[in-house]
Amino acid sequence: MKTGHLKIGVSSQNFRTITGHAGKGRRFFVFEAPDGADVQEIGRLDMPKEMSLHEWNGQGEHPLFELDYLITGSCGDGFIRKMGSRGVMVRTTSETDPLAAAKALLAGTLPEGAPHTHEHGHDHHHGHHHH
Repeated sequence: MKTGHLKIGVSSQNFRTITGHAGKGRRFFVFEAPDGADVQEIGRLDMPKEMSLHEWNGQGEHPLFELDYLITGSCGDGFIRKMGSRGVMVRTTSETDPLAAAKALLAGTLPEGAPHTHEHGHDHHHGHHHH
């Protein structure tokens, strides 16, 4: 865990709850966590479509790469790799409240999200097993 001013991004297409598909997402809360202080929202990203990482051409700087952590409901492995190569830790979570998630991340209590592979309803061919 880095110390100092941590910057934590949270994907939220509706600017209310945490949403998934971060690679296609264009809206993010940005929280900052000064050492020993409460997490606070310092800004919001509302990017044009071509700035979603899914569409981005890789030229120049990207605002998401300034983050230390990115919290999202779901994302693909490629997104995690792309962010990781820029030093950004991606965490998927079942938490839906952006501020609560940012605080939980720092406290080490952020609930894990479901694996990406289950997102597209691949479970229906297992027949009648009730989970």
